Amino acid sequence: MNIDWENLGFEFSSTKSNIRFSYHDGEWSEGKLYNSDEITLSVASNCLHYGQAAFEGLKAFCCKDGKVRVFRPEENARRLNVSAEYLMMPKFPEEKFIEAVKTIVQDNIDYVPPYGTGGSLYIRPVLIGTTAQIGISPAKDYELIIMVSPVGPYYKGGIKPVNAMILDHLDRAAPQGTGHIKVAGNYAASLYPTNIAKKGGCHVTLFLDAKSHDFIDEFGSSNFAAITPDGKYVTPQSSTVLPSITNKSLMQIAEDLGIEVDRRQVHRSELETFAEVGAVGTAVVITPVGKIVHGEKVYEYGDTIGPVLKKLYDEMTGIQYGEIPDRHHWMLEV
Repeated sequence: MNIDWENLGFEFSSTKSNIRFSYHDGEWSEGKLYNSDEITLSVASNCLHYGQAAFEGLKAFCCKDGKVRVFRPEENARRLNVSAEYLMMPKFPEEKFIEAVKTIVQDNIDYVPPYGTGGSLYIRPVLIGTTAQIGISPAKDYELIIMVSPVGPYYKGGIKPVNAMILDHLDRAAPQGTGHIKVAGNYAASLYPTNIAKKGGCHVTLFLDAKSHDFIDEFGSSNFAAITPDGKYVTPQSSTVLPSITNKSLMQIAEDLGIEVDRRQVHRSELETFAEVGAVGTAVVITPVGKIVHGEKVYEYGDTIGPVLKKLYDEMTGIQYGEIPDRHHWMLEV
């Protein structure tokens, strides 16, 4: 194993193992570790034809004391089951999920980036329907696969600002989600608009609500958060926004630090009033947004992370890497 820990990007790298569970006749099997990255599916598998699939994303960190800990895995277990319920998939027991996460991290402990490198071990559970069928109905058989990969920053350059674009001309009925309930791990609807944004010199798309196109929903890769000139933390309240565990945690951290949290509908006209804007999520942590392009209008937020978002970033990563007290008991030791 020869890994350049200091220069990891956010991309898949093969590791020692993944863990897999099968669902058949109403029961989940015990987990089994596999050393191969390959899976075998029928060409008629439900997940391939009808998209009966959902995934999660969480991280394990090598902390300052040398111990490895996972950030809030119980939240991912709950969110996966919300997605499973909406997609007519069997729920996976939360305790079993947490034990599976601990098992796969322990088995790949050598792939956890060392403390001080800024990296982490990304953990990707994916739940898929595997029944071979050509009729539209829920599968009878399922697989839960949990894979891991050492990763660095989602956007190269650490916490340097990225640029976002709002696209008015796309009919976006339900980006990354399905109707009024957000399903974790279905990003296909964001690929086309994100490609347009990248061609326009931006890293990501900022989506508005599908009904009126007047209110901010989220970025193509993460939740939206902003800081007002008087220091409030503002984030959209929307039924089509992914319930981000990172955003939920940041709202708690903000309150801990005496920063007022304002979760509500956010009109697009407010973009010109914000002092700081950030993309927040498991992969991006808090990535500052330097500018947002909306047609001929450009909203500028600076060429570095703002002071409030930086304070929140330092607090969040400080908890994750064991540099400051874990006062809410978010970190699970492996």
